[in-house]
Amino acid sequence: MTYNSFSFSNALLAWFDQHGRKNLPWQKNKSPYSVWISEIMLQQTQVATVIPYYDTFMQRFPSVTDIANAPVDEVLHLWTGLGYYARARNLHKAAQQVRDLHAGKFPTTFEEVIALPGIGRSTAAAVLSLSLNQPFAIMDGNVKRVLTRYMAIEGWAGAKKIEDRLWLEAEALKPAAVGLDESLENKLTEQEYNAKSRAPRYGDYTQAIMDLGATICTRSKPKCDDCPMQLHCLAFAQGKQAEFPFKKPKKQIPTKYTTMLIPSFNGQVLMQQRPPSGIWGGLWGFLETGFDKESEKTTEQALLILEDSLLRVNLQNARVRELGTFKHTFSHFHLLIFPVLIELKEPPVQTVNERNAEFDSALDKSAINQLWFDSYNPSKIGLSAPTMKILEMLKSDY
Repeated sequence: MTYNSFSFSNALLAWFDQHGRKNLPWQKNKSPYSVWISEIMLQQTQVATVIPYYDTFMQRFPSVTDIANAPVDEVLHLWTGLGYYARARNLHKAAQQVRDLHAGKFPTTFEEVIALPGIGRSTAAAVLSLSLNQPFAIMDGNVKRVLTRYMAIEGWAGAKKIEDRLWLEAEALKPAAVGLDESLENKLTEQEYNAKSRAPRYGDYTQAIMDLGATICTRSKPKCDDCPMQLHCLAFAQGKQAEFPFKKPKKQIPTKYTTMLIPSFNGQVLMQQRPPSGIWGGLWGFLETGFDKESEKTTEQALLILEDSLLRVNLQNARVRELGTFKHTFSHFHLLIFPVLIELKEPPVQTVNERNAEFDSALDKSAINQLWFDSYNPSKIGLSAPTMKILEMLKSDY
């Protein structure tokens, strides 16, 4: 079968004009900045989840300079619940780079955009295509699914050989630039000439192929009868649309174990900030003690570690209770969490007010790695998902 990029793009755009998504928050008053925020949030996250976070984020940070000038803790706080927190940390770094190197104006060339932290080829292409109608192809999960089915491309889409081919196909299928013979200018009306010579709808095409993958060519139960590509789709012709794209080769996901220690006094719980890189980097949570096997877990050992830590709490006469065990799953391992509440009978060596005063007055809050946290008057800090779950457990416990 011969693939014609013009017919593919025309069919897709005709479908988009009738069925595409055109009222998403980031589609109003589109700019490279607003599209960038939405694209970062949409990585690994569904549209319905992103919308309220996007609205809150843009209200607080209407410009890239507003993000750059904010403490990273506040950015992480507004990101809490979206997950994949490296996105938020890179967003903050990128905003500072835009402020410092581009005078606060979000760049508009591919080379400048892709140089920003946390931005790869597809994200840079999406930002420039959607906001400025620049002629770049993208390659997110929706596009991979559409193309692998349309061309019945076998193999895992994450493999370099397959991904390289998908990029070539994506570039070939996007709208072609239309060149007009200048002699036509005298043969056509001004309106006809301008209509024929205008730039292709690169931005609409980018949105259209994402929408097709998200609403029609879905991961399970694709709606092939509603798809504009049905008659040209090789996977459909073979009756194998459910088999594409090929799944990633399976490997067993290991399970790790940790005890989370929760010192509590006067209605507040003691937290510490994680290192800036790694799992939950820069977020706040409870002191953890990891172990290799569930059988190795003991509360007594965990308490000894707490006494040796820098948390400076008095464990004498403390009431120790194990809360309900739960599991948190990452892409590459499961984490079985054993929360232990330590209700202190005496005030800590350093009082709550002294600790919070130090925290609130610190110019560089990352230098203060401990905080007494009040769920009913919470500090504006980023919290990991397990930390939020434990806080909910404590609320229902009291």
